[in-house]
Amino acid sequence: MSANDISNAKDPDLRASLGALRRAAQQARMTAIQTQTNLVIVKDGRMQRISADELRQQAKAEQTPQA
Repeated sequence: MSANDISNAKDPDLRASLGALRRAAQQARMTAIQTQTNLVIVKDGRMQRISADELRQQAKAEQTPQA
């Protein structure tokens, strides 16, 4: 099921689930930064660890307005 399919679902809980997953992912990033731990994700079928320093750099890049 794609994000577009979910946003058009009849079930309101299912429609809201994508936003909830995004909020949970953001909270996991913030927790990893605060506790100086790696964030473990699966990308392209492979497990990856993202360091707290890398997460900080990503967060800073997202906050910087682009010209």
